Amino acid sequence: MIHLAVGSVYAQKYPVTDMNAFMQGIIAPDRAQDKAKSHYGPYSSRPDLQSFIEEHPAFDAYTEGYFVHLLTDHLFYNRFLEKWDPQIYDDYNRLNAGIIQRYGITLPAEIKDVVKYKTGPLVLLDENRIYGFIEAAGNVDVRRVLQDKDYTLEEAFRSFSEHYKDTAVSEV
Repeated sequence: MIHLAVGSVYAQKYPVTDMNAFMQGIIAPDRAQDKAKSHYGPYSSRPDLQSFIEEHPAFDAYTEGYFVHLLTDHLFYNRFLEKWDPQIYDDYNRLNAGIIQRYGITLPAEIKDVVKYKTGPLVLLDENRIYGFIEAAGNVDVRRVLQDKDYTLEEAFRSFSEHYKDTAVSEV
């Protein structure tokens, strides 16, 4: 759900030419059997973003969504999350309903049956920090990363950090 929320924020800031293809790109890496291959790295938490950029010189809405997914994974696991614990999946499931409501997400048909919902308090994550992460990750200019050879991934990471630091999370 976090991926779809980041995509929603991103599409509001950087209008997408084909929203359906963009959302298909966002969900594609996690729908694949081989996560290492679909995430361009040994784990979904360690995507090789540069390899993806090099393998996709052509740019379209699907590619844009796919890269938003990979970048979100990189930022979440390597720049945001302080400690990994498998119980995080329970927190994801507790966040799903709130994220759907907050960001007005319509679930793609392909994933409706796999999205899980739980109730109760979060154990490992903080809801306001997650919303701040979603806002900051959705503000990274993926098109610039994919199209401007002078705009480095480090600059994109710095942009995320600046947005995250400055993101005031308000109640909706």
